[in-house]
Amino acid sequence: MPVSASLPRCPPVQDGDVTKSEIVPTDAGDARITWSAARKPWTVLAVSHGAGGGIEARDLQALAAALPAEGVTVALVEQPWRVAGKKVAPAPKTLDTGWRGLWPALAAPGLPVIAGGRSAGARVACRTAGELGASAVLALSFPLHPPGRPEKSRADELLGAGVPTLVVQGGNDPFGRPAEFPDGPYTLAEVPFGDHGFAVPKRATLTQEEAVDMIVREVSGWIASLR
Repeated sequence: MPVSASLPRCPPVQDGDVTKSEIVPTDAGDARITWSAARKPWTVLAVSHGAGGGIEARDLQALAAALPAEGVTVALVEQPWRVAGKKVAPAPKTLDTGWRGLWPALAAPGLPVIAGGRSAGARVACRTAGELGASAVLALSFPLHPPGRPEKSRADELLGAGVPTLVVQGGNDPFGRPAEFPDGPYTLAEVPFGDHGFAVPKRATLTQEEAVDMIVREVSGWIASLR
């Protein structure tokens, strides 16, 4: 796909770089990747946002800050609809198109790519992992079903990922509490008291900082196990 003349694409992130962004044209519009590079990377973790927020989400930012020190280059992906300033996410098919279009940029460093995302972004990663050759999937706050509609299960997307998968789920996530998840070929880590954004109430037995630290620790340990 040709690169837009008005939105030049940055070269792939290099060893020793810290943070840089690149615009990637896709058939769904221009996406943006913000790289947080490891100095001696052995894998790339590419994570996208959900339908109701962006890469400023607490879990995504925490992973981007912590994992490069462990040899994991983190690529925070903004889907085209978000880059365009739209407030409503498009249909799943269009989200998948955007993800497919930016995959060559994610793979450009020549390292295994772990596909990931939060909420709707997790669904995209699961649906496309096999065809794109992802080495694994990280599903943050996987939306197992719409709130109050357990009969509208999306478990088939999760179970069909076909690669090692980690689900990190809030204990009070209305889109699917950990106990609601079916048995399957994936690992599930619970963040006690956490909602869909991993926010914890004041009455919780852990602080917000501790909840975020737990997410980072679970993801870090799981990624290390893939090496």
